[in-house]
Amino acid sequence: MRLHLVTDTWHPQVNGVVTALANLKEHLERDGWEVVVIHPGLFCSVPLPLYPELRLAVLPWRSLRSMLTQATPDHVHIATEGPLGWSARALCRRYGWRFTSSYHTHFHLYAHGRVRALLRPVRMLLRAFHNAATCTMAATPSLQQELKAAGLSNVALWPLGVDTNLFVHRSAGHMRALPKPVFAYFGRLALEKSPDEFLKLDLPGTKLVIGDGPERAQLQSHFGSHAVFVGYRHGRELVDWLSKCDVMVFPSRTDTFGLVILEALACGIPVAAHDVTGPRDIIESGVDGMLSEDLRQAALACLSLDGSRCREKALQYSWEASATAFKRNLAPACSAQEQACDSSAARLEAGITP
Repeated sequence: MRLHLVTDTWHPQVNGVVTALANLKEHLERDGWEVVVIHPGLFCSVPLPLYPELRLAVLPWRSLRSMLTQATPDHVHIATEGPLGWSARALCRRYGWRFTSSYHTHFHLYAHGRVRALLRPVRMLLRAFHNAATCTMAATPSLQQELKAAGLSNVALWPLGVDTNLFVHRSAGHMRALPKPVFAYFGRLALEKSPDEFLKLDLPGTKLVIGDGPERAQLQSHFGSHAVFVGYRHGRELVDWLSKCDVMVFPSRTDTFGLVILEALACGIPVAAHDVTGPRDIIESGVDGMLSEDLRQAALACLSLDGSRCREKALQYSWEASATAFKRNLAPACSAQEQACDSSAARLEAGITP
């Protein structure tokens, strides 16, 4: 099976979407699939304003058409709603190909946080984008219901996972000592993630910030004397830092899932978060974390929780199960008869001699 996976975010970018798609690709390829990732690095691109680490493809239509029509795909999945996503959507509709999409980011809430007038038009664009798909995949039941209420049709579940072989508590005796207890923020430092809410909390011990992003310089200038900023960390080094933590605080109200929650739980770290989409689908309050509007109270309450229960929760999520659900939700781009006709027409349109 050949899957064309179209995404506006890919390595070397660090975010939950890239993590999910990279693990999906790995597990599909283990099952013998051919996964063709179409990403901004294959095109002329420019940095996204306010998020310079993210790059967007510029005028990708012609090159994207060539990539998609060289060989008619068995399946097309469009993961993001950027320039590549919209172009792939238009090409699929042009050739009559069915495709699936996934909903990872509440762009309307991001827009609302910066320019309130953009809330409604961005929401309308998202609805139009996804309703052209055979189905839209959502990571949690809460998000599934939220999207249905917002007017999206045929929303299917695609649970995400965590590598519990990598994310497991390790002895971190070689790391620098930090006054206990250690409360951590783990993720991208951006306005919509609300890292400032964590940094303003009156907590004992140490505040540790693992991550980077457009708000880091400002946050570090304001809170650098009261918190330890270590930037992005990866692999075993990331696990070493997490193993020094007693509680993870997840202040975001805009995430659709929160992979970092699972990664913390897998290391035996309880999570304090708001009772919103994402955290409420993962955390059992009072068992492996605390859900509350008062994050200080929730973080302190997490200190008494059993880390083994956190690990047990993470073990319920695997990338194998995630890949299986993804495959179940896919739709064939076209039937065998349609594929023969579409392949010929697409090759002629692209200027390729049969």
